[in-house]
Amino acid sequence: MLFMKYTKLWFSISALLIIPGIIALVTWGLRFGIDFRGGTLIELKFSQADIQTEQIRTALADVQLENLIVQPAGQGSVFLRTGPIDTEKHTQIGENIKNKLGEYLEARFESVGPTVSQDLTKKAIIAVIFASIVIIFYIAFAFRGVPKPASSWRFGISAVAALAHDLLFVVGAFAILGHFFHYEVDSLFITALLTVMGFSVHDTIVVFDRLRENLRKSPSRTFSEIADLAITQTLGRSLATSLTVVFVLLSLFLLGGESIKPFVLALLLGVTIGTYSSIFNATPLLVVWQNAATRRR
Repeated sequence: MLFMKYTKLWFSISALLIIPGIIALVTWGLRFGIDFRGGTLIELKFSQADIQTEQIRTALADVQLENLIVQPAGQGSVFLRTGPIDTEKHTQIGENIKNKLGEYLEARFESVGPTVSQDLTKKAIIAVIFASIVIIFYIAFAFRGVPKPASSWRFGISAVAALAHDLLFVVGAFAILGHFFHYEVDSLFITALLTVMGFSVHDTIVVFDRLRENLRKSPSRTFSEIADLAITQTLGRSLATSLTVVFVLLSLFLLGGESIKPFVLALLLGVTIGTYSSIFNATPLLVVWQNAATRRR
């Protein structure tokens, strides 16, 4: 199949996928969880399934809570998000809820101060940048024996460029989801991004490895022809591998608890776009770069 013939189409589709997210990031930004902005998260479970958020707000009206957000979390469960609180306020919240709404179960309590949240933010950024740099060097080293005039560094940088596309898509999607559905970005979201990076690079390396083999076997063919052949040979395997993961993640998203849904959705979006970019971004970018270098030579 002539995949490289439609390089402009693949790049156009990628632009259409990430531009709305970029606009959302610039306009609304991300909705950060307590891990990054500091604050308190409490998950309450009630025996009655029809508990209303307004009932919770009324019960806590006389408790001085900073930027209180009450969010439904499934049958009879709610999330309370507010600024950092001390033990006294935590006890007061429990007493008010019990006295006005009856017995409940506190299924989750997390409180993070602003200093800790700043440290987590810095570490998250460093983790993503460090992983990207390591991937470039690893792929450049692994493909050091690629036949000339191809360059192993082009392989590494093309793979990371596709990764950047994947991460930008997922982050942009969460900017949209955060604005309309109150999805927050927390430490689990960073875990999902790093997992997506590993999965996406795995798919890209499969294609690149076959491309390298074809360069040795068919030196008379053009780089574009060899890339088309590599994608054709690996397409079935890539789709089969990705679909099995997608089915599992989709099941978790539909049937799992509310607390893990943002994490699972980030993985689901990342694995899906990572499969696309490995085939239709990383390889076409490598081909365009290699062809440009050949013309200059």
